[in-house]
Amino acid sequence: MPRILLVDDDPDQLEIRKLILEGEGHQVATSSSRLDALSGFLESTPDVVVMDLRLPGAVDGLQLIRELHAANHQVRIVVLSGWPADLTGKPEEALVLQVIQKPVKSHLLLRILGPLGILVLLCFAPALFAGSFTFHVSTASEVTAVVEMSSSGTDWSRKGREGVLADVKLDGGALSQVMVYTPAVQSYAMFLGALTAGEHRLEVERNGRYSAAVTELSVRAARFEEHAASEASYAMVAHAPIVYARPNTVGKFTDIPLLAYCEQMDGYLQYSIIFSNEDGGTSTRALMARWGRTTDIEHVYRVWLDPAGRALRSTIQSKGHADVAFTGVREGNHPLLYVSTVNNMVAGEGASPIRYRLTPHRVDLSNASREAVMDQHSFTYAIAAQELEREAKLRPFATVDGQKISDVRNYLYLEMRIANRDSRIAARVQLAGDPRWRSSHLGRTDYAMERDGWVRTTIELPPGTRASQVVAIGVECLVEPAARDKPAPVAGSCHVERISRAFFLDRQYVPQPALWRTSVSAEGWRIPTGETFTWTLQ
Repeated sequence: MPRILLVDDDPDQLEIRKLILEGEGHQVATSSSRLDALSGFLESTPDVVVMDLRLPGAVDGLQLIRELHAANHQVRIVVLSGWPADLTGKPEEALVLQVIQKPVKSHLLLRILGPLGILVLLCFAPALFAGSFTFHVSTASEVTAVVEMSSSGTDWSRKGREGVLADVKLDGGALSQVMVYTPAVQSYAMFLGALTAGEHRLEVERNGRYSAAVTELSVRAARFEEHAASEASYAMVAHAPIVYARPNTVGKFTDIPLLAYCEQMDGYLQYSIIFSNEDGGTSTRALMARWGRTTDIEHVYRVWLDPAGRALRSTIQSKGHADVAFTGVREGNHPLLYVSTVNNMVAGEGASPIRYRLTPHRVDLSNASREAVMDQHSFTYAIAAQELEREAKLRPFATVDGQKISDVRNYLYLEMRIANRDSRIAARVQLAGDPRWRSSHLGRTDYAMERDGWVRTTIELPPGTRASQVVAIGVECLVEPAARDKPAPVAGSCHVERISRAFFLDRQYVPQPALWRTSVSAEGWRIPTGETFTWTLQ
């Protein structure tokens, strides 16, 4: 059988191609760099070289082509590249047998190269490239699916490698999309809608138009769950919204819906979405100070149900954060919502080629902030952080660079329940051996928290700060600043009803155990403006 040298700096793509080629009986060697590839070529003299062009830059690939050809003028070189223009018009183009742009479609799995008839596998086998699952529904019900997928070549922090958009079909018809944003296998939950009893088929395949060029989709497994009308989970799933991507995010891998959750409120269900980024123009520094995150969390849909579970009325959060009646189209009980503003408000009509059917997680936030949902699904922190890196919104610790922030793992996250009266609240932290206090609001009153209820804020600390180094925490009460049509009040007061927890993120962006859990008297702490309440932890 032919001897093949695979060259790629992506270890996932390199390994999967090697396994598949060896399964076809080929002798396969691999290299992940130009120098390693040249050394391997000189030692084994393979029949064909299948190589990426950017190793990591195009200059490396071009140099390798020249070096291979100098070593053996008869070498057959096939270039697989997401950027074939790097080779177009260059002298090295004449030294290459064939150039094929990534991603390679499934019908190009095998290609005959040269007169020797060497069969070379150019991309993933169909079973790994896409998934098809037949499942049985026992009785008419709402059905959800959890599909395990990964995306080789993906790095959400790097432009051009962000992720794979997967198209989902049900019984042959287009259903929705799923953004696969990590090379690790992860479960992606979606609702399929009301299905009849009997056999059904779910198909998942790569969307070639809106996926990052160098990424490939791997579909591993799927499981399905029925939700009958008699079950407690039925209403939550049956009325979950179908959310269309904001048009100016399509193909740009920004501000994507990561997760949906549902709360049982007083008389209605409330559905919210966690988006990967805040594109609404809010300062990233202000987001960390006032919200303790850079994601955007918005409630998008509320529905009031009768005793039989039918919708009596419903509202959406529309432009300007206004709750307006939903008058749009439904698929079954599922409303079609279109993200229509840069701060992720929705409308009942619109146009977008991408839509998501995220299965909502049931949550109870009566004693926690909205951000607590992120704590339970820590991948949201990781994706948001990687998006910040790709969009160049990060800067070194303890520097000032416009609205950029430090690595989100350098911050202490603090959650509390507050009530303001002509006031705003900020938090402070002191570390062992350091006389300074570091603040959440960075000395700016407009970065302090003015809303009531459960809130989250952050304080930037030196990289690697340990929980044991935090010796004191303070809460400062500030006078509400003047508004355009309202002068600043003379004084006010802050009511800190409860401070529930403080924590760091570990290197994998997973929340670490809380520094403490505080029990507070029914009265809490009442702090006049201009004063700071502090307590020591050691």
